[in-house]
Amino acid sequence: MEIQRRSPVSFPGRKAKREWRDGWEVVLRYHDEGKGPFLIDLSHQPKWDIQDSDLPGIQPLKIPIPEDPGACRLQNGLLLNRMNATQVAAWRLSGESPAMPRESPYTDVTDTYALLAIVGKEMFSIMEKLTALDISPRAKKPPFLVQGPVSHVPCQMVVMGETEGYAGVLIASSRGYAQSMVEAVLDAGAEWGLHPAGEGVFCDWIGELK
Repeated sequence: MEIQRRSPVSFPGRKAKREWRDGWEVVLRYHDEGKGPFLIDLSHQPKWDIQDSDLPGIQPLKIPIPEDPGACRLQNGLLLNRMNATQVAAWRLSGESPAMPRESPYTDVTDTYALLAIVGKEMFSIMEKLTALDISPRAKKPPFLVQGPVSHVPCQMVVMGETEGYAGVLIASSRGYAQSMVEAVLDAGAEWGLHPAGEGVFCDWIGELK
């Protein structure tokens, strides 16, 4: 019997389309999603922690790890975030979910972290209310990683770039803070009409981003 897994967050809104995937209930669409800005739950997506003293010798799913801390690489639906000299976070964002390599540097942290996405023209304005960290793409080319507090919660943030005026950021936090994070983000984005959307909205956007 397949184990049922639950997202650490609950969104308001009526689910229009959903499916079961690897034991997760994945909401693909909500009713009345409109034009954004959107808050999207991606906590079900596979997430791996990779730690090794020789990171250049590791290629998750044959994808080279970025050389510099803070650098990211998105390839074939897998996002690699270089955290420091010995650690990389790997998040599967689209496509089929592969089996995690069985080598010792890999740890499955899918159930450990919540993963949220904010997508919309007002993304940077919303994030200015949530963090004092500079996530503007003035000095760095997206995607890039920023580590620090969002609404006083330690997080990993990846600025994904922009297409047709819609910018996106991914926010990963410990699942214990997840629901409080959702409430803080929705409150910060209320003046711009930030509202929940399903995974389908994110897949459409990241497809355009490529």
